[in-house]
Amino acid sequence: MGIVKGRSKACLFVVFLFILNCGFCVFSQESSNEKRKIYIVHLGARQHDDPELVSESHQRMLESVFESPEAARKSIIYNYHHGFSGFSARLTDSQAKQLSDRPDVFSVSPNRMVQLQTTRVYDYLGLSPTFPKGILHETNMGSDLVIGFLDSGIWPESPAFNDEGLGPIPKHWKGKCVAGEEFDPAKHCNKKLVGAKYFTDGWDEMFPGERISEEEYYMSPRGLSGHGTTVASIAASSFVPNVSYGGLAPGVMRGGAPKARIAMYKVVWDRESFGSSIVHMVKAVDEAINDGVDVLSISIGGILPSGPYQEDDMALGSFHAVMKGIPVVAGAANTGPAASTVSNVAPWLITVAATNIDRTFYVDMTFGNNITMIGQAQHTGKELSAGLVYLEDYQNDTSPIPGKVFLTFVKEDWEMTSALVAGTNNKASGMIVARSTDQQSAAVYKEPYIYVDHEVGAKILRYIRSASSPTIKISKGKTLVGRPIATQVCGFSSRGPNPISPAILKPDIAAPGVTILGATSESFPDFYGGYILGVGTSFATPVVSGLVVLLKALHPDWSPAALKSAIMTSAWKTDPSGDPIFAEGQPRKLADPFDYGAGLVNMERAKDPGLVYDMNVDDYIHFFCASGYNETAITILVGKPTRCSSPLPSILDFNYPAITIPDLKEEVTITRTVTNVGPVDSVYRAVVEPPEGVKIVVEPEALVFDWNTKKLGFKVRVSSSHKSNTGYFFGSFTWTDGTRNVTIPLSVRTRVLSP
Repeated sequence: MGIVKGRSKACLFVVFLFILNCGFCVFSQESSNEKRKIYIVHLGARQHDDPELVSESHQRMLESVFESPEAARKSIIYNYHHGFSGFSARLTDSQAKQLSDRPDVFSVSPNRMVQLQTTRVYDYLGLSPTFPKGILHETNMGSDLVIGFLDSGIWPESPAFNDEGLGPIPKHWKGKCVAGEEFDPAKHCNKKLVGAKYFTDGWDEMFPGERISEEEYYMSPRGLSGHGTTVASIAASSFVPNVSYGGLAPGVMRGGAPKARIAMYKVVWDRESFGSSIVHMVKAVDEAINDGVDVLSISIGGILPSGPYQEDDMALGSFHAVMKGIPVVAGAANTGPAASTVSNVAPWLITVAATNIDRTFYVDMTFGNNITMIGQAQHTGKELSAGLVYLEDYQNDTSPIPGKVFLTFVKEDWEMTSALVAGTNNKASGMIVARSTDQQSAAVYKEPYIYVDHEVGAKILRYIRSASSPTIKISKGKTLVGRPIATQVCGFSSRGPNPISPAILKPDIAAPGVTILGATSESFPDFYGGYILGVGTSFATPVVSGLVVLLKALHPDWSPAALKSAIMTSAWKTDPSGDPIFAEGQPRKLADPFDYGAGLVNMERAKDPGLVYDMNVDDYIHFFCASGYNETAITILVGKPTRCSSPLPSILDFNYPAITIPDLKEEVTITRTVTNVGPVDSVYRAVVEPPEGVKIVVEPEALVFDWNTKKLGFKVRVSSSHKSNTGYFFGSFTWTDGTRNVTIPLSVRTRVLSP
């Protein structure tokens, strides 16, 4: 549980009087019996431009709760002094409480652990390098920008990171590569990999009794697990021809921004669960701001949101990056499809859900009766001929299963895991799993692990029952690209509504995150020539990060909020072929904004959105005031004197590119402001698709822009005809000039009686 600054102005005044009366006295020192833990002390915006002065202020603050300056100095793990002010230190609970009570401290939180969350992808999204026009060519494929990754390190020898054809390193880049175990900057960094750092301070407190060793971690930016290498390659891999994963997904691998530069910040050290420490992550963000990254990509998040934003040091660190003009892209997490499971929900983040793409992998199954059927399988092994059994028969009898293929029927995901365990334990040579759902497999196995639907499973079972010695021949895995594979939000992708700020839509956008081909560590146990098929929102995140780089290269003066707005308002609500997007789950349904945010990312449309819902520090002050944060805390965070209005502003008026109303009782009027970034003389007209049972009135119905009018506000009046509490209903609202459609999602829940 975090120690958070109280919201009472009276309490702050009492603390202030105590400090005045105390003068220069020293607060009570630590008890020798108290155990120290790692805490992060967040002090908000920097009060000095000199990082050394900022660090000295941290030292003086710590001296107030330690018995000596030397003890205070030894307690510090990291100073955060580039993009914002703060530090992490070894403190007792009472010391943490004393610091938390100071009026110049925004928050004090204990360190915590968080978890990690391409041949076809970009063709599927309409970004073709062979097409003579388009955002890839208009931006020189992101050559002048740097993407920073907070992840598990990088395998620098991968062909994905070759710098052939790249020009000089961008002049604004101030970062560097740091030497370490099996990592030599002169040898491993180049014009592609321009930055590589690693963070280990506080290791003993986070991993008691464990040593960092080459076999487990590498004390350097080199990544053993492969996760960081994969996400970096998905976002910014150079062109690598003739790549596949054991023959699957063949083609030319490239990142979303093939010429963008890469900076890796290694913050993940727990190899078993792919975990990271918030202490390391906040330090990495602070370093990245100072180094000059243009976009931050973070495929890491808590299993569930941890609580209010002042308890989430990673969200606060990201806030300062955004205030410095750096968009931060983060994964929605992999705990779907249940509601309110989305992570990384701060409104300044671009939060990414995961979909499949129009590609699947399959095998031909030819049975002893010469009938051939197909099944979904990511089978990288050889053609197989074997006997065929029904698993339930084996479980109730003593029929031999080793070396045979078995059939089983499942309803729940955990039953698929049980089937896999049963097959492995009994040395089966393959499995056919008949399921009631049509979701795509996320598992990659060298042995055949084949998915079919219940109808096909029933046909196979009838054959087993009718044959005295049933047999099966399974082909090598094959790749199917294009229709009829439908786009779906993946079952694992975490869903909204936002559990911390229900009026802020999360996730924001969706991108492919299933079987994405990327580079990996050559020590990874299942690699094929240094490549792997990634599954998770971890891998949807760098898809968007690469595309944000292209958009920022095209519009360098746009704020992170404007870039985010362009991506959201231009998103596909169908797949690229025009078919509906579904959401996996039980049962499968049409996707809504809590599944995919504003929709599937569409970069060619995002480069010319027409209008954007822009935001600056005053808009975020509006958000914090509306969320109930006190003025002193907000002033500390943003570094700007703050006075919240009375009555407090409505969070519904926060200038977000979505309207989400979690508790509609009576008619409400919502305000928004749009900025024209398209043709100077433009007229936009309102088009509304209201949620069921909800009335939407827009005032005015048209917006007229010219040389003197760049920004215009409008009002949206929302009322409900529902007479009882409802679930959420969904619609959309669009400003259109006849060419550009600036669309935001509408999500409304009627709450006549509050719970």
